[in-house]
Amino acid sequence: MGIPSDDVVIIRPPERPGEPSLITISCPDKTGLGCDLCRVILLFGLNIVRGDFSTDGKWCYLLFWVVERGRKATRWSLLKKRLIAACPPASSPLGIDSYYFNRRQETATEQNPQVFLLMFSCYDRMGLLHDVTEVLCELELTIRRVKVSTTPDGRVVDLFLVTDTRELLHTKNRKDEACTQLSAVLGDSMCSCDIELASAELAECLQASSFLPPSVTEDMITLEFQEEPSSSLPRSSVSVDNSLSHAHSLIQIQCHDHKGLLYDIMRTLKDYNIQISYGRFNAAENGNCNIDLFVVQNDGKKIVDSNKQKALCSCLRMELSCSLRVNLISRGPDTELIVANPVELSGKGRPLVFFDITLALKILKIRIFLAEIGRHVVGDREWEVYRVHLGDDHELCGSRDKIVEAVTKMLMGWH
Repeated sequence: MGIPSDDVVIIRPPERPGEPSLITISCPDKTGLGCDLCRVILLFGLNIVRGDFSTDGKWCYLLFWVVERGRKATRWSLLKKRLIAACPPASSPLGIDSYYFNRRQETATEQNPQVFLLMFSCYDRMGLLHDVTEVLCELELTIRRVKVSTTPDGRVVDLFLVTDTRELLHTKNRKDEACTQLSAVLGDSMCSCDIELASAELAECLQASSFLPPSVTEDMITLEFQEEPSSSLPRSSVSVDNSLSHAHSLIQIQCHDHKGLLYDIMRTLKDYNIQISYGRFNAAENGNCNIDLFVVQNDGKKIVDSNKQKALCSCLRMELSCSLRVNLISRGPDTELIVANPVELSGKGRPLVFFDITLALKILKIRIFLAEIGRHVVGDREWEVYRVHLGDDHELCGSRDKIVEAVTKMLMGWH
């Protein structure tokens, strides 16, 4: 019958200041569970410095040692609630067949949640978009698409297509809560705020499309990115060994740490339908990481096909070195910052990307003239693409390389 739901997730605070908190999770197993849990931890702004997980194929036990990354104090009770929601239930009174039927329904709901249009206008100021993004993150509103523009008289008109993790944005109380918190941040500069259910036409804008300006496609996605960083970071190593276990393939990874590293690895394995039976992750103080993962394919067998091994290792190396693509491109008189990251096959995007982009630009004191978020299919992969038109003051902040470096460091947690 499993264990009580209150014991699915246990969070223990550090014994001494400066030490990591320990998250213990015990629940039924499912393919991609590690990815889903790491995504929640990343969403709450926590960095995993050590991990240990094992499963017998039916029940799993996971340990995550996490540290805060300098954002606002972590809402631990809410984190626990979100982690429990990501775990399969310990028991199903309707039987195992009903459970998997319900999981299919839940997956469909996750990919097609209710979309709302948040509209507000205010007078522009430095760091405005980041402050608004931070409020939406605190409210657990996921930004699916954004259109931000500045009028000649200095007013900003913002259109956000959002979904609500709490699934309450259709209620008056939840709408009032969102507008009240935005008003508290924007103050007297806010002119209007309104939230309504997005029309079918607007919701369709969230669907992946093949259209993207050719220059963006060439510069950001189809470009042959180096599999290793151009900086002085240590070279990443990924290998598959079938000699140490009669039942599992061992994936060994050595690389430099970055924000969401474990999520990027788990996301890749989830998309390949690779199941982890046992794994260990450790990040040293110098930033070097060692990861050992004993895995099987979704058919329960080892990865013996050499072509599949090479493809998997190549994909993991790419994610380790450039999980996000950052570039600065001239568009006539405008300068556009472009950030692109792959979307999970489940349809989920990477958390906090827009938050980090706007924070980096706020620190650099660069105004945002216009911003858009869209999803595009390039080749056989779906991408989330952030396009940010910078104000003219970006030229006062130094070279283009300095802007790209600052945004990259913020996204990768190297600041």
